[in-house]
Amino acid sequence: MSRRRFVLLVLDGVGAGELPDAAAFGDVGSNTLGNLAQKMNGLCLPNLQRMGLGNILPLEGVASTHQPLASFGRMREKSMGKDSTLGHWELAGLVTSRALPTYPQGFPQEVLDEFVRRSGVPGILGNKTASGTVILEELGAEHVRTGCPIVYTSADSVFQIAAHEEVIPLERQYEICRIARELLVGEHAVARVIARPFLGEEGSYARTTNRRDFSLLPWEPTILDAVAEAGVEVVAIGKIFDLFAGQGIERHIASKNNAMGVDRLLEVLAEKGERDQLILLNLVDFDMLWGHRLDSAGFKGGLEAFDARLPEILPAFGAGDLLLITADHGNDPTGTSTDHSREHVPLLVFYPGLTGKDLGTRASFTDVAATIGDWLLATPFGPGQSLLQELAS
Repeated sequence: MSRRRFVLLVLDGVGAGELPDAAAFGDVGSNTLGNLAQKMNGLCLPNLQRMGLGNILPLEGVASTHQPLASFGRMREKSMGKDSTLGHWELAGLVTSRALPTYPQGFPQEVLDEFVRRSGVPGILGNKTASGTVILEELGAEHVRTGCPIVYTSADSVFQIAAHEEVIPLERQYEICRIARELLVGEHAVARVIARPFLGEEGSYARTTNRRDFSLLPWEPTILDAVAEAGVEVVAIGKIFDLFAGQGIERHIASKNNAMGVDRLLEVLAEKGERDQLILLNLVDFDMLWGHRLDSAGFKGGLEAFDARLPEILPAFGAGDLLLITADHGNDPTGTSTDHSREHVPLLVFYPGLTGKDLGTRASFTDVAATIGDWLLATPFGPGQSLLQELAS
């Protein structure tokens, strides 16, 4: 076959049951898919069911199937965290053995003083662990009055900056975040600096879709670098570009929500060309809109909306194409925590006409990078185990 394409589709935050070390992360009992299905009296996901989602774990409303369209399994995260950055890096072949810094008591004063000095903002508000929606209710009006950005964090390794788009224009917000990213290195090298723009009036503030993540650069080459060096076009749709700080990515396509992300994917798949491609798509709404906001009904609706798009996606795959659907961590909306959860992630691998196999529980997300390397370079990449031989057996 003259052209090969590999599509990695990440359902952000769609976990598949607690990991063995979940207790160390405060996540005992987390099961994003399982708990959601139980709470909502079942999920209606006929296309994911046919692919084999119900073969991965018990899901009310999603039965197992004897001849699934995709091979199925779960993966464990080896990296010491439950963050989007570390999850995506591990999917790309890079295991992070040391946890990135978190700040449950807020950031040190010397860090904030330097941030204010470098950025030129009049000061900051907040500096604590908080829900993004709650902190807007608490400090949004004071921010509008003073012009001081709101700085807050979560259980993850993040430095978040919230500002009203009519008080601090978007480009200025992004500039402030870039300054914070340059500052937060070494001891304070958080995984991500996140711009959290919002609009509205007091009592009705709401975050917009203009969020941007400013991640650490991966400290070692990933599969993106390896395939790009070999001449493969690396296409990143949505949040992917930010999570890798652009490293190894040739073409970035913006996407503000799940529906737009699927639209952009279909457009890329419809393109005519001769170059091999690695296409990466992150569907962020599961995490950003529903998981963090404990919105089980929204999460269920989002899964069902994605499921309804699969009859558009799967026929776009031909003999040289492989689709892998997974997640980067959990974000169980059924509990009381608004943070990510330490979970297995689902694994569905689709190749047209190939009968699905049980891939079991994989020891690391790095099996994805190994499989990408095997598919596009004929050489597995990184420490993981390629899935190709099992798929074809």
